[in-house]
Amino acid sequence: MEVNDAMVEKLAHLARLKFNEAEKEEIKKDLQKMIAFVEKLNELDLEGVEPLLHMSNGVNVLREDEVKGSITREEALKNAPLHDDRFFKVPKVIKK
Repeated sequence: MEVNDAMVEKLAHLARLKFNEAEKEEIKKDLQKMIAFVEKLNELDLEGVEPLLHMSNGVNVLREDEVKGSITREEALKNAPLHDDRFFKVPKVIKK
């Protein structure tokens, strides 16, 4: 695959980036190196190699979920700087 100016321009547009000419040339070289590396991987004989799904044989090494108690609404609101009987009140951050 050939990396050309049009490809660099398109990628820059999609990423919303702007490059000067020197940066474009450097990016073209880097992209060409990356593509050459990936194409080199295509030369490997992967017959009989199973896909690697996980880095270890461990399955779900996470702890079990436990139901624990919670606090009441009144306890949750008692240290809030601003609240009404049911909700925390916060400054408005979205403007029309």
